Amino acid sequence: MRLLSLTTLLATLAFTARAELKLPAIIGDNMVLQQKQTNPLWGWDAPGTEVTVKFGDQTKTAKAGADGKWTVKLDPVPANAKPATISIKGSSSKELKNVLVGEVWICSGQSNMQWSVSSSWDADLEIATAKYPNIRLITVPNVGTQEPQQDFKGEWKECSPATVGGFSAVGFFYGRVLHKMLDVPVGLINNAWGGSACEAWVNRAELEKDARFKLLMENTRKNEATLSAPEAKTKHDAAMAEWKKQAEEAKKAGKPFTVRAPAAPEAWLRGNARPGNIYNGALLPTIGYGIKGAIWYQGESNAGRAYEYASLFPFMIQNWRTEWKQGDFPFYWVQLADFMAEKTDANQATGSSWAELRESQTKTQNAIKNGGQAVIIDLGDANDIHPKNKRDVAERLARWALVKDYGLKLPYRSPELKSAEFKDGKAIVTLDTFGSSLRTVDINEVKGFVVCGEDKKWAWAEAKITGKDTLEVSAKEVAKPVAVRYAWADNPVCNLYSIDGLPVTPFRSDDFEMLTKPVIAKPAATKPAAK
Repeated sequence: MRLLSLTTLLATLAFTARAELKLPAIIGDNMVLQQKQTNPLWGWDAPGTEVTVKFGDQTKTAKAGADGKWTVKLDPVPANAKPATISIKGSSSKELKNVLVGEVWICSGQSNMQWSVSSSWDADLEIATAKYPNIRLITVPNVGTQEPQQDFKGEWKECSPATVGGFSAVGFFYGRVLHKMLDVPVGLINNAWGGSACEAWVNRAELEKDARFKLLMENTRKNEATLSAPEAKTKHDAAMAEWKKQAEEAKKAGKPFTVRAPAAPEAWLRGNARPGNIYNGALLPTIGYGIKGAIWYQGESNAGRAYEYASLFPFMIQNWRTEWKQGDFPFYWVQLADFMAEKTDANQATGSSWAELRESQTKTQNAIKNGGQAVIIDLGDANDIHPKNKRDVAERLARWALVKDYGLKLPYRSPELKSAEFKDGKAIVTLDTFGSSLRTVDINEVKGFVVCGEDKKWAWAEAKITGKDTLEVSAKEVAKPVAVRYAWADNPVCNLYSIDGLPVTPFRSDDFEMLTKPVIAKPAATKPAAK
């Protein structure tokens, strides 16, 4: 017993000697605290250690729990551009310097949010003029895992020509608008991963509980079983050997070889599509940090499952809000841009999974509170899934925040379908223009409409603006139209805007079966038993 007690005592003394106050990357020098709301600060220390945090005239204390984690909550303070210091004392001491108070936003999604300033239009000018020390930037690395992570490698930096180039272009341009308009510090958290699927950003345990995602999770478990089996590695090794052989033969023959190497099984298991992977690896370490809201640019990777996205996307937003414990914080997103080849056949053009994904994004505005959509059906590139004009994208997002969250009076919402009435061989379309009116761009003729009759065969239609929010739409080939669609294609030719320069939101009046609705296989009929 004496030996055991001595061993325990020595172990305790050794742990105490190593005990050190630790902070997550999201809490550090140069950070921005969200103004006018409670701000949690947390870290780790030896269990039972009392930690004291001092900020201005505030002093907060907490005790490290059995897992070593402690949390304090700073009282709300107004915006302040004067650098401040936060002192934290536990088993050791730390000082967080150059801390500001202002507006903090999460910038998340896939590659079009991750897309850097240095890869966007006017990058040379944008970088050279990015002298905004009161805009602060931090980027979360891409980590995919099923194991919950508590921290990441990163640090807050002042925005400057030396730091802005690799940062999210949409995020930076968005933050710059807010900074200039509100004249307060802005903190931007870049947490985006190219090619990521929506389900990877959600707490997997919550997805498993919801019957709407039964098929998604069944397919997930099948993938996991297949890719985790020993046979998967054997199959990959054989594929790699064949790929290397082909590459070598092409090299000897002096021929180009552009075939990608086969992906290893671990690529999906640790990647950006497996449900819960990004939530655990990249989002979780930031949850709880005081934010104003989030901006989001994603959907391309879910376009083939646009029907599901109408449920999945609002589910993700609610999951974030529930876990952040900051109520229904603002969440604004970018609708998919125009992309891929233009199609001249009306029936082929309207068979679009991208159009269906855009519809699911639009529907999300009615499925959640405090959300909004920036329409960019005019800013895409047929040959590039990454359109380089990120400044206009960000400014359309910023309009939502400036109006809904900061009380400014500005046009902010693209016109949307209100109703469609069919009579006398025409579709009478009424849009909600949100106080604005309609106009065309480039040419006077309205482009982008199709109509169909009971046979569901689409034809390009002529449209005429008949009022500030109404149009008449008709086609010679369709005597009695029953449905009308606008900009319903991967890459539609369309030119209808509000007079404020916001493009009309793509829409359809019908509720025809979606291309992306899952087809559930019916059980095979069984033959009656022989008598």
